[in-house]
Amino acid sequence: MKLSYQDAGVDIDTGNKLIEEIKPIVKKTNRPGVVSNIGGFGGLFDLKKSGFKDPILVAATDGVGTKLKLAVEMANYSSIGQDLVAMCVNDLICQGAEPLFFLDYYATGKLDLVIGKEIISGISSACSRSNCALIGGETAEMPGVYEGGDFDLAGFAVGAMERGNSLPKKITEGDCLLALPSSGIHSNGFSLVRKVLEKSKLTWHDTAPFCDDRLGDIFLRPTRLYVQEILTLLKQDLIKGVAHITGGGLTENIPRILNDDLGAKIDKSTWSQNEEFKWLKSVGNIDEDEMFKTFNCGIGMVIVVDPKLVNETLSILSSKKTSAFQIGEVTNNGRLIYSGKLV
Repeated sequence: MKLSYQDAGVDIDTGNKLIEEIKPIVKKTNRPGVVSNIGGFGGLFDLKKSGFKDPILVAATDGVGTKLKLAVEMANYSSIGQDLVAMCVNDLICQGAEPLFFLDYYATGKLDLVIGKEIISGISSACSRSNCALIGGETAEMPGVYEGGDFDLAGFAVGAMERGNSLPKKITEGDCLLALPSSGIHSNGFSLVRKVLEKSKLTWHDTAPFCDDRLGDIFLRPTRLYVQEILTLLKQDLIKGVAHITGGGLTENIPRILNDDLGAKIDKSTWSQNEEFKWLKSVGNIDEDEMFKTFNCGIGMVIVVDPKLVNETLSILSSKKTSAFQIGEVTNNGRLIYSGKLV
């Protein structure tokens, strides 16, 4: 009996068909610098054509984590592509870099054309909104590694900045910490979220106790893209530092942009959490310290600004229809200290 790759669970023809179907979707992400189409052995990008004179390249990689299990459970793959892109490009801008291009890696046990196209459409849309070209990727069928509807996603983003513009820079005691709200839980802490769900005796398809939406729909809200707002502030030289509040929460991510001799004071009463965070804390009986080390607790990005530039910064963000507010300031005690009561 003759065997084929398809007999082993890998359908090359389906993979090729997916590539053909996504080509027009991917093409919409093209920006100055793109000099190749998908389907080759690598993606080509002309850095000179992107407008930089003396550039430093910055690279970032990340995934979506166990939020993917929620997408499978809800049979909704429309938003996780944005999660993937956001986790990478939001990191790039923390270094002061403009995202230029993106590549994805999508691995599954059995390739489904409809699901694959939905995922890559979400990636493409998020890339377009970040002015970041999707120049390549890889789709892998791996039966025996992934079972049923399981799959994994990873993303790779490359950006650039002019030499000397790297962040953080010259952060000092008294600088203000401004916060940009999150759209929800984003893409971190889902292993703990699933534990809380199990304890609650509810399912993702049940109506949330705190609103009329299903729990699964609430927690699937995609990670917010902050690229356009932050780049606007960077071009006007208003920012000293940017912290993307991902795994580790405020507690671990703010210190990443501070020198060892600097700290921060955060007033928890300056913002209101989304209801899902209150539900997680209550049902899971999670300590507040643990909440701040695991989840973003309603804040997706923190920027460091000179006190004299706060009003100008807030005004520019407001003109972009982006809300922001001061949550604290930089101190000289080398520690992150919380005050006030979380609401």
